[in-house]
Amino acid sequence: MVTEKRTAPTLKERRLATLRRTGVTDRHRVALEKPSAAFFWILIIVISFVMLGLVMVLSSSSVTNLHSGSSAWAMFERQLVWAALGAVAMWAAYEFPYETWRNTFLLKSVVGSVVLLNVIVILKGALVHGARAWLDIGPFRMQPSEFMKIAVVLYCANLMSHRHRSVQITSIVLWPMIAAMGVSAGLCALQKDFGGSLIFAGVVLAMMFIAGLPARQLVATTASVAVLGVFVLNFASNASARMFAFMHLDATKEDSGYQVYQSLLSIANGGWSGTGIGSGTSKWGYVPLAYSDFIFSVIAEEMGIFGSLMVIGGFLALVIFGLQVALSAPDTHGAFIAGGISAWFGVQALVNVGGVVGALPMTGLTLPFLSYGGSSLIASMAAAGLLLNVARDVKTSH
Repeated sequence: MVTEKRTAPTLKERRLATLRRTGVTDRHRVALEKPSAAFFWILIIVISFVMLGLVMVLSSSSVTNLHSGSSAWAMFERQLVWAALGAVAMWAAYEFPYETWRNTFLLKSVVGSVVLLNVIVILKGALVHGARAWLDIGPFRMQPSEFMKIAVVLYCANLMSHRHRSVQITSIVLWPMIAAMGVSAGLCALQKDFGGSLIFAGVVLAMMFIAGLPARQLVATTASVAVLGVFVLNFASNASARMFAFMHLDATKEDSGYQVYQSLLSIANGGWSGTGIGSGTSKWGYVPLAYSDFIFSVIAEEMGIFGSLMVIGGFLALVIFGLQVALSAPDTHGAFIAGGISAWFGVQALVNVGGVVGALPMTGLTLPFLSYGGSSLIASMAAAGLLLNVARDVKTSH
């Protein structure tokens, strides 16, 4: 009689047996397979952007700090602390199973809390650069609308994952999505943060497109949003003049178009190879908010066209890999989360860079991962963690 020789179970088999024995299901999973290439590329791009942002914030803010009588390292040190907090938020978003956001009570609690914070900002927020979008909490200042981006993506992803088979019925999908867009964009408009309104409109429209809503609904919604946007800007003359100054830079370069005009001069000064990090002139008071909204102009001047193309290419790659994750996600919920976050990064980078180079209206938006600002950096890194959460379990072909 021949007996079969038993081999010891592999590590993977032992882990699977432990999961089955302890009752752990896919809903609270442990990733057993090696993550996809998209996972590692997203991680590399995000880390590279955060590190480059720290360097450029130090370069662009040191002169401003010295002029104000503080340490040249002041903004860099704060950005470093925010990057550390962002890393914690990114890790938590990665470790916390994204399926948990299907829990109606938890999701509504988070969305309701974020909306309430934005209402409080409208009533009691700090007025900075014409917008009442910041909330002072002791020594800290936060911008709740940045965290509302995550809440809107999670809300819309949960909604569409349950109702994506009913996209033809307007009352089931279209109107709830328009309501999410209206509340989020409307709160930003009341804060006079019109750039934020544009991002929310763009992200929700992109998620509606990903969900496969009929073309007639998408066209009608986009046209309605455009008309409403023009109508709102007519009642905000200062914001309208600043946003559309790029169309007449020669006539507005001394007032509403000053920032964009000086930004273009800085970019031209950089040439192909740049002046070298720390050697640019834009931060010497020529370009206001060079460390924040206009940090791309500093990158273009000090790192040249090559550095600019690296940043633009990095965002393009981030969106492409994010969409790959959405297409290969293990479920529709993860697909919509990945698609929404990819749209957020892509739309915001496009609007910021387009405004800095004078191709689009200047909206006062930050460049994700790179601009100075704690709320923007922490929210962006947390969103990247969510994207990686979905990416670690994508379907791979063998």
